[in-house]
Amino acid sequence: MGRWQELSELRTLLRTSRLLTLTGAGGVGKTRLALELAKGLPQRHARVHLVELDSLHDNAPLAQSVAAALGVGKQAGRTGPDALVRAINDTSRLLILDNCEHLAEPCAQLVATLLSRCPRMRILATSREALRVPGETVFRVRELSLPPTGTEDDPAALLRSDAVRLFVERATSSAPGFTLQRGNGAAVAEICRRLDGLTLAVELAARRVGALPLGDILKGLDDRLFQLSLLTDGSRTGPRRHDGLTASIDWSHRLLEPAEQAVFRRLAVLVGGFDTSAAEAVCTEGDLAPGHILRSVFALEAKSLIVRLPGDAHPARFRQLSTVRACAMERLVASGELDAVRERALEWLNGLAERAVGEVFADQAGGLLTAERDNLASVLADTGCGGALRDRLALELARVHYQLEQPSAASALLNGLLQKPPELELAGAAALATRVACQQADLRAALYLGERAVDQECMRDHSAGLANALDARAAARLCRGEFPAAVADLRECLRVVSALGRPQDTAWCTHHLAWALLQAGEEVEADVLMTSCLPVLRAHAHWSRTAAALHTAGAVRLSLGRLDSAAALFDEVLRIVPETSFHALYPIEGLALVAAESGDMRRAVRLYEASTQARRRLDTEPEDPWRRRVELTAARARTRLSSAARDAAVSSGRQLRGDRLVAYALRRGSGNPRTTTEPTALAADHSPLTRREFMVAELVAEGLTNRQIAECLNISERTVATHLDKVRDKLGLRSRTRIALWAASRAGDRLRQHEAF
Repeated sequence: MGRWQELSELRTLLRTSRLLTLTGAGGVGKTRLALELAKGLPQRHARVHLVELDSLHDNAPLAQSVAAALGVGKQAGRTGPDALVRAINDTSRLLILDNCEHLAEPCAQLVATLLSRCPRMRILATSREALRVPGETVFRVRELSLPPTGTEDDPAALLRSDAVRLFVERATSSAPGFTLQRGNGAAVAEICRRLDGLTLAVELAARRVGALPLGDILKGLDDRLFQLSLLTDGSRTGPRRHDGLTASIDWSHRLLEPAEQAVFRRLAVLVGGFDTSAAEAVCTEGDLAPGHILRSVFALEAKSLIVRLPGDAHPARFRQLSTVRACAMERLVASGELDAVRERALEWLNGLAERAVGEVFADQAGGLLTAERDNLASVLADTGCGGALRDRLALELARVHYQLEQPSAASALLNGLLQKPPELELAGAAALATRVACQQADLRAALYLGERAVDQECMRDHSAGLANALDARAAARLCRGEFPAAVADLRECLRVVSALGRPQDTAWCTHHLAWALLQAGEEVEADVLMTSCLPVLRAHAHWSRTAAALHTAGAVRLSLGRLDSAAALFDEVLRIVPETSFHALYPIEGLALVAAESGDMRRAVRLYEASTQARRRLDTEPEDPWRRRVELTAARARTRLSSAARDAAVSSGRQLRGDRLVAYALRRGSGNPRTTTEPTALAADHSPLTRREFMVAELVAEGLTNRQIAECLNISERTVATHLDKVRDKLGLRSRTRIALWAASRAGDRLRQHEAF
């Protein structure tokens, strides 16, 4: 299922490499991919030999097993490798060595011998770790692609995910009446995500569909014992190591050194991933020194029991796949180490929190704990710690939720902290609660909490705390439209921060004052302030703070009518923020405003619609003053277009996302909506179906009934049925589910063509 891109890459690699090793976690599909690759090879590799090594033991005669697979008999006076070399000689062969990890060293020795003495032999190996033979090309087989967030109600979009397509295919085999619909799409998508797209795990879960409702399968994944039970019932005819995913992981675990086994089970408490310093902090105990931990982490990665997270994060982060972690946790519980390991995780997280002590505007800083959200939540839920330490970490977790625009989760944590007596209340809790209330648009609570924060910090006589509280109360007043009062708070905040002698914090507060002045109609003073603070933030601040300041500067220049300068500032924001972050939406909206002010109403509408769709997917809202300005401008732009031009701009804007949206916003050629081929036309061009038949197949993939398809296309149900009969005849597919899978596959091809373009 899927893997078309991997197969293409592997065919290229096999032409240039004589030893190609497929590595990856147990159950990811290495063997199946290797066999599919061999099946599609040209005739020059007609002599293909498969050697399954899972039943061999360390002391088993490897060369004899390979000889048997090649049909080579014993030859007097010749050892196993020599007999193989003589038999193979100069013939062209492809040898597939399947499941080498438990015989890595003897496999490496035999492979090196065969490659050096048999010039026309190629070897394709599957293993959970590389063989480390000179000239080896290692190809890591990744998990199946997962559905992006925001597609749960769109069956056609879900079926573009290889994991979902595999789940539906296997579920249909177990429960023939099963179909992917809007009502069950969210559950299927979440099951696939929770299983990390691991091929064997998805298959095993899908086989339960006939016996369990999807909701029960999903709920069971929260229970470690249920999850282990769910994933243990495999195929009777497959390899014994695959009679369940737990058996596959057991197989890998038995091959580990004792130190590696200890690190493997202790890492189970780090549900949100980890870097090497976190692994050292949590796993070091007794004879396991930090140096041993580091070696073990890299060994576990090499043996596919942990995976390196994608991206260029420094230091690199790793994690255990959820099914692997369930097995590791089972061993951690059995070892009796669980409480001690959790305590070390708690101490490590508290140490990260201590590094932020002294930060004036910690709520907006984006510190070290942002990446540890899931670890924080897990440790707080699982440990029995209480008192000041638990409160401190609960505040840090609430801060992370606020920074990620998850106000409900932040509020739930803060409510407990704010119910404590005043003398026990954590400093900064009320200020953070003020900002969270602003996110929730609870303006009465925001002002009350802001007043409370300022009063508490005045009593504490703590300058940094007072500056943070004043900034929070100003945010509440801005949300309420009380602009002069907000300006007054921020002028006082700036006075307090300036006295601390902290240039970055002073620049950050100056930026906030400029934003408030802009809302109060004082654009000229705001521009002067931004000119003074922006160089400091550009040079020293985190990208998120720099992006916010650049946006403010762009908004100020826009209000002053300096459109080219505003556009340049919004462009700069777009170049420094991750395109998947909500921070990228502000400059896109800013450029929509610039386009409208410049008279380009089509561009303004396109950018506005693209941003609106992205905000819905990310479930994020801008600040009220900015939102009102953008919405009013977009409404004005739409009225200045003809009906046809408006509809075209709205439609093309809603199709812009990701790289294409950024390219269009920055006026790069590949983002131009006019170059975009219509989806149905592009997909239908290379299919045996007519355009109308293809449209019917697409609507089947979206989960529509014949009656709904008829209403959508303005045709009769009988005509829909006729089209479906032709689709079945042309494609050789009898069920609606298989037609839906085919249509989703074609849609995936179309998306890949767009990306290539």
